[in-house]
Amino acid sequence: MKKMFLTLLIMVFGAGAANAMSVEKIIERANEASYYKGDDGRAKVKMKIVDSQDRERERQFTILRKNTANQSQRFYVYFERPSDVKKMSFLVYKYVKGDDDRWMYLPSLDLVKRISAGDQRTSFVGSHFYYEDVSGRNPNADVHTLVDTDDTYYVVESKPKDQKSVEFSKYKTWIHKLSFLPIRTVYYDSKGQEYRTYTATKVETVKGYPTVVAAEMKDDVIGGKTILTYENVSYDVGLPDDIFTERYLKKAPTQYLK
Repeated sequence: MKKMFLTLLIMVFGAGAANAMSVEKIIERANEASYYKGDDGRAKVKMKIVDSQDRERERQFTILRKNTANQSQRFYVYFERPSDVKKMSFLVYKYVKGDDDRWMYLPSLDLVKRISAGDQRTSFVGSHFYYEDVSGRNPNADVHTLVDTDDTYYVVESKPKDQKSVEFSKYKTWIHKLSFLPIRTVYYDSKGQEYRTYTATKVETVKGYPTVVAAEMKDDVIGGKTILTYENVSYDVGLPDDIFTERYLKKAPTQYLK
């Protein structure tokens, strides 16, 4: 497994067994490492969508994130190119308990569309990533079991508490022991077959935080993959609360998107 992916992480962080901890603590640490670095964050994202016939499409957007009380969060995504998605925006209110709230602004229709909880595991702007992948799946939605471990990774198997709400039967995540970043996640269908795989392909340290700066999602059902590259990543930017409101879905907070 190590030879297949992320030799880079071993070079950056080193190998070595971490102290034993419960699977609940491992998942908590992984969630914090993935989504809670600093008080807020900003990144420029390039998305390349490759379909089953190797045809490519590209998207470019800026993502803003701010932590709020009780581990809730706000996410704001603003699309800059190409022309068919330019000025489109996406807003997420993420909660520890209950379903997240999501809205999408479609400039061609001048319409703010609410994304229902049932749509969170559908394609995000035509990519292989889902809406839920953008802000993260709630750890409390699954039952987690530590199924393997070595000097470098914890391997956790997660099964949904509400099977009817998702298309997978389970997924496994390889969590790097020192950084606690989820490096690889494999989703399994109802027959136990792998069909969807997330891989963090490049990690760098930004302001002291190990940060995924390149990742991809492959889907064996529809074919192809989507590649994400993160640039100009920054934390503790000082983002104000009011930009994470419906008002700024239609009017982008340009001073914070640079």
